[in-house]
Amino acid sequence: MITKKVISLFTFGVFLILVGAISKLFNWSQSNLIMAIGLVFEILAALLFIWKKLKQ
Repeated sequence: MITKKVISLFTFGVFLILVGAISKLFNWSQSNLIMAIGLVFEILAALLFIWKKLKQ
């Protein structure tokens, strides 16, 4: 079962990617940084999920 930490990291990453994509439409200067941070949270959630599966 997926833990709440993995779900929250994944959801926050998706939120940041969406905010970054919307801010890209408005030509905000920090939109690439926001999307990159979102991808880092996505990768972290995936690594935690894989780590939990390998430990079982």
